[in-house]
Amino acid sequence: MRPLVILVAAATVGALTAPLPARAGEAGGPAAARPAATDGTTGATGTDGTAGDPSASGLRSGARPPSGPCALRTVTRHVSEGARTPRGYARSSGVVRAATFLIDFPDAPARMSARKRYAEFFPAVADYYRVSSYGRLDYRSTPWPRWIRMSRPYRSYGITRGATFDPNRDDGYYAITQEILAAVGGRVDFRRYDLINVLATPDAGPPAVQDVRSVTFAGAATGLTSRNGAPIRNVSFIWSRQTGDSPYRVLNHENAHSFGLPDLYRGDQNRMPRTPVGHWDPMDEDWGPSNDFLAWHKWKLGWLAPSQVHCVSRPGRRMLTLSPTSVPGGPKLAVIPLSPTRAITLEARAPGRLDHAVCRPGVLVTTVASDLPSGGAPVRTSDATPGSRGCLTTDPNVSPPLTDAPYRAGQRCTAAGVTVDVLGQDRSGNWRVLVTRRPPADDYT
Repeated sequence: MRPLVILVAAATVGALTAPLPARAGEAGGPAAARPAATDGTTGATGTDGTAGDPSASGLRSGARPPSGPCALRTVTRHVSEGARTPRGYARSSGVVRAATFLIDFPDAPARMSARKRYAEFFPAVADYYRVSSYGRLDYRSTPWPRWIRMSRPYRSYGITRGATFDPNRDDGYYAITQEILAAVGGRVDFRRYDLINVLATPDAGPPAVQDVRSVTFAGAATGLTSRNGAPIRNVSFIWSRQTGDSPYRVLNHENAHSFGLPDLYRGDQNRMPRTPVGHWDPMDEDWGPSNDFLAWHKWKLGWLAPSQVHCVSRPGRRMLTLSPTSVPGGPKLAVIPLSPTRAITLEARAPGRLDHAVCRPGVLVTTVASDLPSGGAPVRTSDATPGSRGCLTTDPNVSPPLTDAPYRAGQRCTAAGVTVDVLGQDRSGNWRVLVTRRPPADDYT
């Protein structure tokens, strides 16, 4: 991947809040001042008048969150596949603003400039969201352009996989965030931001190949409030470095939790030899070659117009056309609801700017469950070639068996009274499918 370089200058600091001292920072910032924490219980939203209006920022309009009989019911206040994302999470379309901080520790000092670490993620993260959303998400990150030195050694914070944001402890993510807030004081107006990113020096903690510790605290208030009175929520912490041609995608994965998306992998990988979805969505595998979001997730995040979604809620036969998710325009998703919380989805996948690992283009069939929790395999891919080794077997970051999961011309998928026949492609590369749905035993609607 071509290196991405961003110059972080005094003008960048000014974007965090106005006015600010004209300082262009590098590594080796001062130790954090004494932290102070207060409780906050209300949602934090940006104050920019254009933030929620795609047309005001030059974004493509016409998309909207899911609704109608194919929009699955939300049954939890946590991240899920439900159509309605609960209050407290960040908006996922229009202008979304992130404040990004960089931290190091006395026993793990930064060995690079703050701008170099920041350039490992930006503008790549923002570009990824712009392309994946078809121009409907304008992600704007503003960095605090110098390292914030934590007051204690890394080990004293007790950061492990599964560490919590506990206001009753003097370590962990609560303590780290306290020190960040104290270091920036009133110079950052957190009321202007939807997301908070914390990028740690990659030398703090074990390599990601040994222990993945990146985490997001999304939705609920953390118990901390900024000096400007903004409750601190939707905070992502990034540790170490991931491998592959687009390691920045760990932040796309973590930020997507703040948008309301769940983890698609199973929480206990030791009991699940295969990932439920495979390399078809970064909420399952965000290592290795770049991969795009599922069309279902694009719909949930508000990136698809109603005309781009086929809702097959009634019995009968329907001929449908699906345009690959890797190209803008055209119908992207077919949804066959099975119950208020379960559905079968269809989408076309092909190699593209974000989909680098598609070795068998075709129609991807998945089942979606809004009543299964994050880490409980709420989405599962139907494998058109069960028992095969897959068509991408050389990348250790990709689960091979599902790489050849898409259905091709002449193949059929049958499940829960629904039959999907893939008929082939037209001259434009769109896939044609025939969906046959038997009358249900009882009408859940």
